[in-house]
Amino acid sequence: MANNTLSVTDNRTGKKYELPIEEGDVIRAADLRQIKVGKDDFGLMSYDPAFTNTASCRSRITYIDGDKGILRYRGYPIEELAEKSNYLEVAYLIVKGELPDREHYERWENNIKIHTMVHENIKKFMEGYRYDAHPMGMLLGTVGALSTFYPDANDIHDLESRRLQTRRLIGKMPTLAAFAYRHTKGLPYVYPDNDLSYTGNLLSMLFKMTELQYKPDPVLERALDVLFILHADHEQNCSANAMRAVGSSQPDPYACA
Repeated sequence: MANNTLSVTDNRTGKKYELPIEEGDVIRAADLRQIKVGKDDFGLMSYDPAFTNTASCRSRITYIDGDKGILRYRGYPIEELAEKSNYLEVAYLIVKGELPDREHYERWENNIKIHTMVHENIKKFMEGYRYDAHPMGMLLGTVGALSTFYPDANDIHDLESRRLQTRRLIGKMPTLAAFAYRHTKGLPYVYPDNDLSYTGNLLSMLFKMTELQYKPDPVLERALDVLFILHADHEQNCSANAMRAVGSSQPDPYACA
């Protein structure tokens, strides 16, 4: 049986090296450092602009094979999750590693919903944008501003702090997105309605007008929920990799996002 190594001959020196092959098809770039032409040589480095052939991490969260139409979160196929789960269940799965039972789900849902409101000053911040500003630009700027409202987020090495910021981000993102949309339309902002589902609440904040209580179309509500499930995690696409790179310098998660 063949060894799980890569044999390398440095033709500059004639020396041979054995590099371990991990995960079936990966070598560590740092293992190249041992290949030198002299004792003062830094060692060989790999050069891979845009990470076209470099794995930056291992993911236990998501597996994607677009050519084969495969998307799995924590081992669960997307077809099963889209059919049987809602977005908050999938968010729990991604964060915690397993689907919740009823008790844990109810606790998780409550922990998200108590963070749907945003500070009133956020509205003033949002009003500083032009009426025709792109909603994504308004959203990313406002998410970054959350750093100033939650200085405790800087304590990134504290597990409970990280959990709190996770709940805040999941809870407040629909509110901020809806505020951005309403701003472009010149409409008054709609506050969260926690009697509705996660996606139903977003639809309310987007489209509620003069009615006392907004009742989302259940078909649209479910379609949006499935869309959120499909976009819940993207393995190592550009935005995920960018946030990991920024996060490696240890700012708070709002600045990273």
